[in-house]
Amino acid sequence: MAERVGFFTDTSICIGCKACEVACKEWNNVPDDGFVFRATSYDNTGALGASTWRHVAFVEQDGRWLMSSDVCKHCTHAACLDVCPTGALFRTEFDTVVVQSDVCNGCGYCVPACPYGVIDRREDDGRAWKCTLCYDRLRGGMEPACAKACPTKSIQFGPLDELRQRAEERVERLHAEGTTEARLYGANPDNGVGGTGAFFLLLDEPETYGLPPDPVVTTRDLPAMWRWAGGAALALAAGVAACFLGRR
Repeated sequence: MAERVGFFTDTSICIGCKACEVACKEWNNVPDDGFVFRATSYDNTGALGASTWRHVAFVEQDGRWLMSSDVCKHCTHAACLDVCPTGALFRTEFDTVVVQSDVCNGCGYCVPACPYGVIDRREDDGRAWKCTLCYDRLRGGMEPACAKACPTKSIQFGPLDELRQRAEERVERLHAEGTTEARLYGANPDNGVGGTGAFFLLLDEPETYGLPPDPVVTTRDLPAMWRWAGGAALALAAGVAACFLGRR
């Protein structure tokens, strides 16, 4: 397997230009998401979805704007991958998680499985879609379109270990400059999803950006549940057999 790669998104230098959204749609031929005017902020896409693989959030606070380009996290322990019955979701040689649209049967199991609410189905064909981390570009030796288009390098692409080190140094620098609220989100490999392939530098609590504060892989308890179900089935079978033998 090739070296694991991913995204480090430094929200402290995001200017909300949405170049990443446009580049993502153009390269991946992602359709428009309705051009909805939400009348709540300058954020017209609202959230990640089947037709929004990069989403720039605009958070208006007293005296400042917070902006952040959200994306699929490409989890180390990916619940969407665990529940897919057709193999449409697979882990690539870059340790990213990709949906094969020609294999997806539209069952939708992956949608509630994602602890971040990233993956979704398109209404016109029922299939699931999400960020592929530009798998075709990676195989061609190129960086993902969103990172290539970002004018401030808020979105940084590279080997995940290098990105984590760079992110920690950036947080230390911001703290030294007085921005003590800066913190990393998703970079810890010991978190509830085993760390993510796309992590963030935030300037406020995760909930402020619409991110779950303590995500956990939703299939974590499946092995135990199957063991309990197996035990219950055996106990039921034993009870039925005992009743049958008792009647004889």
